[in-house]
Amino acid sequence: MANLKRNMIELVKEVKEGEIVTKKYLTPVFIPFSVVYEAIDMTEQIDKSDSNKNASSERELIDKLMDFVANKIYKGQFTKEELFNGLHAPDAIQTLQEQIVFVAQGKQTDETKKFLAKKS
Repeated sequence: MANLKRNMIELVKEVKEGEIVTKKYLTPVFIPFSVVYEAIDMTEQIDKSDSNKNASSERELIDKLMDFVANKIYKGQFTKEELFNGLHAPDAIQTLQEQIVFVAQGKQTDETKKFLAKKS
């Protein structure tokens, strides 16, 4: 168990004179298997929302995704509000879904793999 998989998310902290200041967060060293069940439930909700789109249910789902990522996956390293304001709009939904996929299936992004390799 020495080599446990981890994932990363990068959030924008501020924009200074056209330059962005970001911070990278790593998942905790251990994520309990029980969180996988919750990730599976989130995936099912995403699939259901894709089939019957309506604005209020989609907003509700995004809210749940942000809460899950901030509190269950990253254990409060950042708040839901920091996540909401720190994701780049065009990539936000994909980024949240990648975090869910990491927990449910163990898939890391290439960016995460590179970051962890540099850190070692």
